[in-house]
Amino acid sequence: MNKPIGYWIKRLDAALEAQLDATLSRIKLTRRQWHALGALSEGAMLPDQLEDILQPLWGGDTKLRERELAALVGRGLITMIDHRLALSEHGRDTYHQAQRLVEDAREDLSMGIGIDEYAMALSVLERMSLNAERLTR
Repeated sequence: MNKPIGYWIKRLDAALEAQLDATLSRIKLTRRQWHALGALSEGAMLPDQLEDILQPLWGGDTKLRERELAALVGRGLITMIDHRLALSEHGRDTYHQAQRLVEDAREDLSMGIGIDEYAMALSVLERMSLNAERLTR
């Protein structure tokens, strides 16, 4: 199987997204909702601050953002306190539950891969990404 690196990166990305979606669906969360809970786990923030944090992950689809955040509010996971979005107690519990599931899944995903191998893979991918970005400027 002598495939180029782009093939393996795309295949891994698709598999990771599918696996994360399946993991989070066990507690009825989407990846985007998990990202929002994660950002708010750091503390309450203004809606614009949350949007700035999530924009690179969510893109510019404002309707999607509104639907995802409305779903979290509707489930009682996010509340508004003094014009700031915050996790409710239920939201914090759900976030911690999601974190445990994601950590367990990450362990399963890295089974048979040593710490040094993992670090080397990240280092190589980072350098290749930086090189590719530099070459496209």
